[in-house]
Amino acid sequence: MAPPNAQEVTAALIRVAIVDDHQLVLDGLTARLNAPDTGITVVASETTWGGLITNPEFPPEVVVLDLRLEDGIPVGTKIRALTAIGSVTVVISRHSDTASITTALHAGALGFVAKTESVDELVSAIRSAAVHQQHLSAPMQAALAEYNATPDPGLGRQELRALVLYAGGRSIKEVAYDMETTEETVKSYIKRGRRKYREVGVDVGTRILLRRHGIREGWLSPE
Repeated sequence: MAPPNAQEVTAALIRVAIVDDHQLVLDGLTARLNAPDTGITVVASETTWGGLITNPEFPPEVVVLDLRLEDGIPVGTKIRALTAIGSVTVVISRHSDTASITTALHAGALGFVAKTESVDELVSAIRSAAVHQQHLSAPMQAALAEYNATPDPGLGRQELRALVLYAGGRSIKEVAYDMETTEETVKSYIKRGRRKYREVGVDVGTRILLRRHGIREGWLSPE
């Protein structure tokens, strides 16, 4: 049997595009993913979303997409656009909080790889995505399982709003102004909200703990 020609070999590789706003990250990932043993060929590497969609190799099979490109376009919008044209997405990020992960997965991403993980983990995520299977590392699966198991505290609308504003750094006085109510009422909302969380086993008794929980819930950006 004759050996496969170059076109056949290229066709067998997973065509991948990478979008990250750090050129060093792009160069490093491109070099590692193009290694002969990965089964991957990087056909495009861009620092912007606009660069990706105007690249002559667009659309690829898999897009490795940085979670936060600071371009004002929500990551969910990008993932849904890629899905609509037949590309699948693996998100990479220096943030691996549960809120970031669930946001990406709910939008349709098939993988989420923290930048603290190995390139082997990213290769596994790309290979899984190429056959339309979801991939998360074991620590991420465990974190999501714990997050999803947290009971609903049953907050009222105003209690939730007061907690979100307060967790975001506003003072009691500023929260009261934003909510068009009194400082005593805001204190009452926050106290009741904290009590409800305590009853379901979630400690938000300090401002630091409340902020951490806000990030996990997606109220606040990890930045």
